[in-house]
Amino acid sequence: METSQKKVKVPVIADLFSQGKKPEYLLWVGSAGAFDDRYKHVSRAFVKVLDQLGISYAVLGTEESSSGDVARRAGNEMLFQMQALMNIEIFEGYEVRKILTCDPHAYNTFKNEYPDLGGTYEVIHHTQFLRDRIADDSLKIPGNALAGKTITFHDPCYLGRANREYNAPRQVLEAMSVTRKEMKRNMSFALCCGAGGGQMFKEAEKGEKEVFIERTEEALETGADIIATACPYCMVMITDGLKYKNKEKEVNNYDIAELVAFALDL
Repeated sequence: METSQKKVKVPVIADLFSQGKKPEYLLWVGSAGAFDDRYKHVSRAFVKVLDQLGISYAVLGTEESSSGDVARRAGNEMLFQMQALMNIEIFEGYEVRKILTCDPHAYNTFKNEYPDLGGTYEVIHHTQFLRDRIADDSLKIPGNALAGKTITFHDPCYLGRANREYNAPRQVLEAMSVTRKEMKRNMSFALCCGAGGGQMFKEAEKGEKEVFIERTEEALETGADIIATACPYCMVMITDGLKYKNKEKEVNNYDIAELVAFALDL
């Protein structure tokens, strides 16, 4: 399954402001969405869907830094606050009120932690945005694009347990003609991919079975053709898990934005 890889032109908020225009949404790309070769495909897919829907949005471009999530999880509170305050200043300069992101870690940080520092915004995860566009009938997904595929969904910790959003990604999948199978541990009982809290940047403790391998095994037990994810960290870990289990040619890992873009033939 591949979506078109043609270049997409993404509006930059500074350029729009210089023309006296103000976008409705700031699209927060995140480090993975900007630099990770695999997750760039997700950013591109979601932008194509936004363009298809005629959504007013823009990115920060070179002004985008880090949300500060990893710094805080790793215990560097001073660096987190420095990053957050810098971002808040930039957001206020561009009168940002709504933030869209594919990253649950940034979603959680902007939504629940920035208000303590004076930055209060309406923060929307991309699966929530897609769910709402399906609900208001502005996004119509063809019924046959993924017909016959079996999909299992892996709940990201910072979308699920941290923010109790379990339904949005599943509702998007249900709008497609697919068979959906749950892993034995799902929703509030879902197993972490093993990357959150800065864990992606350290080695596993000696003698421990790595979490991403255990989670991949649970996904494979469902017999699904596709493991759907909705987080850049989860994508990295599940993709690595499939390689570890020598299943990367049989089972695919796609973000929900990619599945929607493929269904729309974008």
